[in-house]
Amino acid sequence: MQKLILTNVRPYGAEAVDIVTSGAEILTVVAAGTAREQGERIDGSGALALPGFINAHAHVDKSWWGQRWVSYGGEATTQGRIAHERAERDQLGIPSVASSTAVLREFLRHGTTAMRSHVDVDLGVGLRGIHAVREAVDALEGTIEVEIVAFPQDGVIRRPGVLELLDQAAAAGATSIGGIDPASIDRDPVAQLDGLFDIAERRGVGIDIHIHDGGELGAFQFELVADRTRRAGLQGKVTVSHGFALGELPAARQADLLDDLADAGIGWATVAPVRSAPLPWREMRERGIPAGLGTDGIRDLWSPYGDGDLLRIALNFARLHGLRTDEDLGYAVELATTRAAGFVHRPVHDLVAGARADIVLIDAENVQDALVRAPRRKLVVAGGRVVTRDGELQI
Repeated sequence: MQKLILTNVRPYGAEAVDIVTSGAEILTVVAAGTAREQGERIDGSGALALPGFINAHAHVDKSWWGQRWVSYGGEATTQGRIAHERAERDQLGIPSVASSTAVLREFLRHGTTAMRSHVDVDLGVGLRGIHAVREAVDALEGTIEVEIVAFPQDGVIRRPGVLELLDQAAAAGATSIGGIDPASIDRDPVAQLDGLFDIAERRGVGIDIHIHDGGELGAFQFELVADRTRRAGLQGKVTVSHGFALGELPAARQADLLDDLADAGIGWATVAPVRSAPLPWREMRERGIPAGLGTDGIRDLWSPYGDGDLLRIALNFARLHGLRTDEDLGYAVELATTRAAGFVHRPVHDLVAGARADIVLIDAENVQDALVRAPRRKLVVAGGRVVTRDGELQI
């Protein structure tokens, strides 16, 4: 197999090492200057080395990245954004292989090598978005791995036929199926959850459900999800995305709810949006609740923001939660790397032998420096292949 040897790099800012990859896997990590294997050698010049970033929540089917500027329109509510997207997406050619490929390439340029992407499944688009994203991923030849969540953006129960589409997507290989605000969108949370969990149990897939509803309405739905997860025996296979209400609750109510979520094995994906309530991340970590960071949409009909740099999302998380110490700043980067492994079903995602050869080199003193400056990526290796040099794509 083709070997790639990265010499004189510093994992997480520690002592310099040589990292030897074979094919798509890290073969060995040895002291700097001691790798003897033959293959392509790249001098890291003492750069900081991190694992590739993992995006735990994206929407790569929706982006208009690389197209003409699209002015923001429609109403700034969840229902308003859904309606506006449905009215405007066709004229932008969304979904398409070209638009999905463009935004995936931008993720790679910034060092994201694996992700979980929600892909719209509804009565208008059917499963076309899933096919487009898969074709885009295939075109990038194994450099980026994408797990697909079949996502009912327009609702489930209120749109007869969507459950059947989700079932078809699960049967065709979607890793998870999604849901959205069972109470405020479908106005029948029990029916939506029953439908989703029935598919998940039959097809052996996970569930990743958007819950935007705040306060006690959001908390009520968290409880329903936790209860349904336990009854279905799907602990460790269910994720709440966004879940803004969790940060809005009184401390005592929050603590009880966290105990319930931990008992049910519920994971949490956040995009750390500005003006949202900070999550009780320390308490979540203490209880072992898995957490991951995501970009959400990148330049789409929901928002014009985003550049595909997950390190900037980690910085947003740090700023939103007031992180200051080296330990806490390092934790924000862990959320974007090693701690997110479960969101893409990897047993390990790290700079160690046996892990996938996803490596990002950055000119930075340490992890904390890399986080607060988010400098360009000196080198990105994805699946053992160099995809970015000095901030520029090589594929």
